[in-house]
This record gives sequence, structure tokens and C-alpha cells, in this order.
Amino acid sequence: MIVTETTRSTLNKLVKNHWLAHLLLEFSNTPVGTQLTRTQRKGPLSVQKAFYPEGRDCAHIYLLHPPAGIVSGDELRISVEVKQDAHLLFTTPGAGRFYRARTNLDIGESKQAQITKFVLGDNAKCENFPQETIVYEGADGFNTVDIELTSHSVYLGWDITCLGLPDSNEPFVEGKYCQLNRLFCDGKLIYHDRIALSPANHLLTHPAGLASNSVFATFLAYAPEKLINTYQRKGIVDLCREKINEQNAQMNISITDIDGLLVIRYLGAHAQQCKQLFISLWEILRPLLTDKVAIQPRIWHT
Repeated sequence: MIVTETTRSTLNKLVKNHWLAHLLLEFSNTPVGTQLTRTQRKGPLSVQKAFYPEGRDCAHIYLLHPPAGIVSGDELRISVEVKQDAHLLFTTPGAGRFYRARTNLDIGESKQAQITKFVLGDNAKCENFPQETIVYEGADGFNTVDIELTSHSVYLGWDITCLGLPDSNEPFVEGKYCQLNRLFCDGKLIYHDRIALSPANHLLTHPAGLASNSVFATFLAYAPEKLINTYQRKGIVDLCREKINEQNAQMNISITDIDGLLVIRYLGAHAQQCKQLFISLWEILRPLLTDKVAIQPRIWHT
């Protein structure tokens, strides 16, 4: 193929404006516990070696993204497979960021995307606890998390979204942001939640939307019926609600059991409050769903 100057200029523009990165991780149960058995990566995504603060059967992994944020044209794809009987706790050392989109680009080039997918095998356990995602004023972000599990898997995971920097007098007003969460069990879609914020739809301020709150979050918990029967599940919901009542957070948290999937939502103004509430609920849920006490990753305290 003959590369003309026009073609070369177009290619250079695409390389300059787009940073495409992907990371594929595979975790397996081995005779020496859960191990990272396969890695494929391209671009600025990587992980440190696995940590084992609670024994070899549960691997703690920290996702690293050295640029520390997503700009116009970036697309990050993260795929994690937790094979049969393996146990993974997945987190990040700091907040993710969708920075202000560039305005001097062609239509569609300002998009910023992160696409995350977890696939769980039978009897696999996955805990997905990234730190908060900060969406800067003027961003044009898309963030999606897909969970594919079996009726014999255990999943606990949250996402926490912070819009703008209100404490620095930089509210989120003109930006665009779409969050999509989906969970599939045995190939069947059992949870689909999407919110698309833009100045045009007024969801940020509408009472049926975010009602001018700057932080929204979701915590999902799923365990097989053989582990948690209907009566026990109701008791778990009651325990979680009691914990929320103890912390006087009834106005910020809702807890719903949707056909065996526990859906916990936060709406408020403080990411730290949300995280502490979610951790307190995780401390209840983890022993019941994984038979392990909640041991916080050390990176959360640094």
C-alpha cells in the first residue's frame, strides 16, 4: 500500500488523539492457591504482582493506569476472567478520572471510554472494588461494567461516581457522562442499569434523576441459591438496613433484593461517606457470601 502524505497525516492525527489500551487477566485455582495465570496487555494498563494478605486462596490485585486519567479519544478495555474455584479481590490504588474533553476535535473524537468485563466460572468468587471515578466538568465520558457469572458464582462489586469538583468550586454542569452496568447469569441478563447525563436532559438536577447530587454509586452482591436461601437472604437485607440505620444514612442508601441480586444504591454529595458505608456493608456481606472476614486492601490506607 502506498502511504500518501494525506494518509500519513490522518494516521498521525489518530495516534495523537487516541490512546487505545487493553488488559486481559486470567486467574486460576492452582495447588498453591489463586494465581494470575495469563496476562495480555497493550498500552498504559498493568497490574502489580498478586498480594495475599489473607492466605493463598484469595489474590488481591491492584490495577495500574500511570496516566491516572482518560482524555479525549482514549479507550481503555479491561477483561478479567476468574476461573472455577478461584477467588479474586480487584481494586485500584487511587481514583480514576475522566478529564475535560477537548473541544477542538471532530464530532465523536472527544469521547472518553472505559469498558470493563468480568467473567466468573463455577464456584469462582470475585470482589471488584475500584476507588471512585471523578468526572471533570466538560468531560465526554462513557464507563461500562459487564459481569458474566454462573448460578454457582459469587460476586461483590461497586462503582462510585463523583461529578465535578464541587469542593473546589468546579461543579459538573456542561459535561456528558454515561454509566452502564450489566450483570448476566448463565448467559441471561438479570440486571441492566444505565444513566446518561447531559445538559440537554437535565437528569443531573431533575428530582427523578440525581436531584443535584454530585455522587452516585451502586454496590451489587450475588451468591448462589444453594449458599443463601430465600429466608437467609431476607435476613441479610435486614442486617444491611439495620447498619444503614445505625449510621443515619437512610436518606442516602437504598437496598433492594432483585431476584437474588442485592442492589445497594447511594445518592449524595460525599464520596468518602459513600465508600465508608459500602465498606461497612461489605463487612456484613463478605463473611456470609465468601466465608471470609473483610480485610481491607492495604492500598486503601496509603
